[in-house]
Amino acid sequence: MKFYSTNNPQHQVSLSEAVIKGLAPDQGLYMPERIPVLSKEFIGKLHEKSFKEIGYEVISAIFSEDLTEDQIHSLVDHTLTFDAPIVEVEKDVYSLELFHGPTLAFKDFGARFCSKLMSLLLADSDKQVRVLVATSGDTGSAVANGFLGVEGVEVIILFPKGKVSELQEKQFTTLGQNITALEVDGVFDDCQRMVKEAFLDPDLNENLLLTSANSINIARWIPQALYYFYAFSRMPKNGKKVVFSVPSGNFGNIAAGILAQRMGLPIDHFVAATNVNKVVPDYLRGAEFKAMASIQTISNSMDVGNPSNFPRLLALFGGDENQLKEYVKGYFYSDQETVAVMQEVFDSGYTLDPHGAVGYKGLKDFIGENSGYQGVFLETAHPGKFRETVEKALDLKLTLPERLAAFMEGEKKVKPIQNDFEEFKTYLRLKY
Repeated sequence: MKFYSTNNPQHQVSLSEAVIKGLAPDQGLYMPERIPVLSKEFIGKLHEKSFKEIGYEVISAIFSEDLTEDQIHSLVDHTLTFDAPIVEVEKDVYSLELFHGPTLAFKDFGARFCSKLMSLLLADSDKQVRVLVATSGDTGSAVANGFLGVEGVEVIILFPKGKVSELQEKQFTTLGQNITALEVDGVFDDCQRMVKEAFLDPDLNENLLLTSANSINIARWIPQALYYFYAFSRMPKNGKKVVFSVPSGNFGNIAAGILAQRMGLPIDHFVAATNVNKVVPDYLRGAEFKAMASIQTISNSMDVGNPSNFPRLLALFGGDENQLKEYVKGYFYSDQETVAVMQEVFDSGYTLDPHGAVGYKGLKDFIGENSGYQGVFLETAHPGKFRETVEKALDLKLTLPERLAAFMEGEKKVKPIQNDFEEFKTYLRLKY
């Protein structure tokens, strides 16, 4: 299988180059040259299969030309070591709980897959890889813990000062070993821009092997399709159409859901639910796609003003904007609306984190406007990861899971840097 750049379909590379480079030289994102369609027989028997059995089939469909059967099983076994249950919150409304992994966030799936795939691809190499990661919250913790102790890989995480929850910070700033955290005096989009500039800098790339573990990397992005297949397999078979509502920031997660749909999973519609960083919802309602300065909110992992994965959304529909808008509906919500939803759902017996609350609200609004649907919203992180926000909204004291509480005991170790690429470049050159 070859992988092409979204900026130039004629530029095609191998799986190894796509994963290790992360980003194409022209700043495009890599996409598989073709999207395999799974058999109707397989789709019809999803409910009979385990999470791992589903994983073997889906990953094999994409990677069988490049990896052995044993390698594919090893990848899936390493990735799917925890469950992703759907929980009925109310009639026709289900939560897909993606927070049962090591860092209690959905990105654990992609980070574990990415680290394992990189180690397989580098097994016979003596190269030292530097993984550059920009994070607005959960990406940093998932990647740091997924790559912790992996030989031949150094991870450098850039995060915006004062704009990540304390618990999220602790999960990637206290680990040490091969994990370094850089605290940038700026916003997430600044961190993301600096990472992209590093990938394109000829001087750095002549001397260092740089890659990414953000969702721009296919090894982080593609495995997220697995839990859409699994969630669909556990939905009631009642004749109703199915909609997935995805709280969205960089739009890798919803793009993975659309990938699953393109592979044959009969999802009827998607909801792209955001906070007031609403570039994509505005576009889906007819506005021109136009990047904006990110705005800080209580759902900080979605504080993205220039979503990196937007080109993938278009690529998945062959560049057809009308088809994209036919299958994806956009909604956005203020902090006040998010808190109100958290309070409303808590009163009915379920605790949401602020990102899940945005997804829930988008799902409810869609179902209210469209009859005949049952839906799933993605609960992307444990409420404890946003303890201060949740406790304030719900006027309660959360008990943290032991895994989260343990991180709080660690000592934060960071290097502060300015919002300046040259300073970042100098740091990389001097350190490595």
